[in-house]
Amino acid sequence: MPIAKGTLTRERLDAINTGFKAIFQGALDGAAPTYARFAEIVNSNAAVETYAWLGQIPGMKEWISERYIRRLEAEAYMIKNLKFEDTVAVSRDAIEDDTVGTYKSAIKGMAVAAAEHPEELAYQALAAGFDSPCYDGQNFFDTDHPVVVDGNEASVSNMQAGAGPAWYLLCTTRPVKPIIYQDRVKPELIIHDDPAKSDRVFMNDEFLYGTRSRGAAGYAYWQLAFGSKAALNAANFKAARLAMKSLKGDAGRPLNISPNLLIVPPELEDAANELINMQRTADGADNPLYKAVEVLSSTWLA
Repeated sequence: MPIAKGTLTRERLDAINTGFKAIFQGALDGAAPTYARFAEIVNSNAAVETYAWLGQIPGMKEWISERYIRRLEAEAYMIKNLKFEDTVAVSRDAIEDDTVGTYKSAIKGMAVAAAEHPEELAYQALAAGFDSPCYDGQNFFDTDHPVVVDGNEASVSNMQAGAGPAWYLLCTTRPVKPIIYQDRVKPELIIHDDPAKSDRVFMNDEFLYGTRSRGAAGYAYWQLAFGSKAALNAANFKAARLAMKSLKGDAGRPLNISPNLLIVPPELEDAANELINMQRTADGADNPLYKAVEVLSSTWLA
């Protein structure tokens, strides 16, 4: 039996909440983020996660006499989870007058924003890599990463300086991806709607619908990424690719890093496609960089 307008009952509220939850979950499930293409998704179980293993890159070596033991650092790279929220208010009048349909778009938008938030954090971490430290204490993109090669300490660069928009060359085919997204609490729809107990309903005559999540983004191995603010052209791309392919581990063993993903902001999308996705260069010659990597353009880097 239909409930008359103007009547606020638990049954009406439950029906509205069921609809809002379905809208929220449907929008959440329908989102298609791209961050998993370059970010390692780590299921977090604590307020802070410690990545002691980042100090050593695994590698087989000849077994002579005793094993060579790689010791993980106690004071290691840590990522602290942060808490995020989004909240909308629905007027009690709208529920009484049966006009809550106008709020469906707000609930859907909140779900899409929640689904995209890990992506936003991952791209923010990538863009902040020129100014944010990774496990070795240097900025993720830096000219002075300390490494030991054949027993001697050396400095290695994984960046190109410049004044233009940044572009990023990544290797995402290794067991770990270059960016870490730490997933502590997934978003869900939280409803605050009890007329008898909610001070918010009593004082403001409105019901609250919100979402909450916890997580953070950070950095894995800097060796898997190269950041550049120089012009995106063939010479600079080749230099970045060669730098990554030439990297060696502490024992002088090649790390076998081969970049496969070029991430650019929208303003470099045309340049990236011309460099990578065109079979011929502007002068009609065969393009030696054709399909050398995959191009990913993201508005999060605009």
